[in-house]
Amino acid sequence: MVATISATRALRLPYRSATLRLLTPPTTTPSPCRSSLRAASTFTSRKQKPPSKQPTTPGQPPTPMKPTNALLFSTCPATMLGPSSSSPQQCPSTKYHYHLAASYIAKSRPFDPQTHLFQFNPYNRLSQPPKSPKRPKSSRPESGQDAFFISQLGASPSSGEVALGVADGVGGWMDSGVDPADFSHAFCDYMAANASSSDPPSTARELMQRGYEAVCHDESIKAGGSTAIVGLLTSNGKMEVANLGDSGFILLRRGGVHASSEPQTHAFNTPYQLSVVPPSMLLRAAAFGGAQLMDQPRDAEVTRHGLRHGDVVVFASDGLWDNLFEGDILRIVSSVMRERGVWRVNGERGCVVEEDIKSVTEGKTTLQGRLATEIVRQAKIASVDPKLDGPFAKEVKKYYPHEVWRGGKEDDICVVVVVVEEEGGAGSVKAKL
Repeated sequence: MVATISATRALRLPYRSATLRLLTPPTTTPSPCRSSLRAASTFTSRKQKPPSKQPTTPGQPPTPMKPTNALLFSTCPATMLGPSSSSPQQCPSTKYHYHLAASYIAKSRPFDPQTHLFQFNPYNRLSQPPKSPKRPKSSRPESGQDAFFISQLGASPSSGEVALGVADGVGGWMDSGVDPADFSHAFCDYMAANASSSDPPSTARELMQRGYEAVCHDESIKAGGSTAIVGLLTSNGKMEVANLGDSGFILLRRGGVHASSEPQTHAFNTPYQLSVVPPSMLLRAAAFGGAQLMDQPRDAEVTRHGLRHGDVVVFASDGLWDNLFEGDILRIVSSVMRERGVWRVNGERGCVVEEDIKSVTEGKTTLQGRLATEIVRQAKIASVDPKLDGPFAKEVKKYYPHEVWRGGKEDDICVVVVVVEEEGGAGSVKAKL
């Protein structure tokens, strides 16, 4: 018999669950956290099929994300790709540059695109390593329980390589008197510090692991948890993503969705999550003959992608994915890209990417900043619309057909946008819409 202790409130106030699933006998696994145990669990995705687990054997590559069935053309000779590959070949001498911006807003606050915007500069990293365990809350961006980081990868900003991530604090911890923002913001601080160190991580999952271990050893964080999505962008046009939970990413290429992530959930509104659990809670769980549900960075789904000139990648918390469909995000991005002249529809030639995009990615008002703020603005509007059903409303109807839920889901929203530039441009590259 399975007993469950849940920190989820009623469905009409949808905190994500920090559930204790109690099974007999418990399964013990190593963890960097204090005295943690892991329970067996099943997978239930918000989408049609459950996410597949990736191999964890050292040196064994992860399964690449399946791309859309678009016909792609490369600027390198003889590299036409069909639908079986998501990593197009790049010319050996090609170097890639990344233009990034983040926008965010806490669910209880009005959105201001001028204030709630961060423009990344590799010489001025967002997060500095904390000098003391007690980091002031006043220095955090106004993103609520969501947190993010953008950092150079390695000690040299001139490398052009970037690490980024989004962490979404699990609101269910509030019922235990814990502020989930403490975990998520510290987690991002530690990942930013590790990414820009002289010994940077070689994989996205390793960066997630380092940040998690640092949080677990931070005595100021007694409890809490968050989802996480972490990306590494290298100068040869490769992107590796480790995703754990229901934050996610979408890769848009010349007017189409090229790839996107699947959420990882144990049950409805209960995502995979990294956690710090106090011993008292573990003892209480053990008294019922079970164990604490705690996921690990090794459970993150890892995918790798080849990037192209003019690509747009959006990383975000579930405040975006619960309120806007992929088609909505594509529509917003396509509109801004055409507005700035980066994606141009050229009759039968399809969608053509402007060769020189430096002029729109530099300066005070940048393309990446405009994309990030417009996505957040429209997600915020959808989240408080009582009549327009979004993805979360559809999921409620799927799992609870007799429950009445209309409109969006008000939540913290955090978005990081990447605009990809290939050195020398790719003016001859085109794709059919």
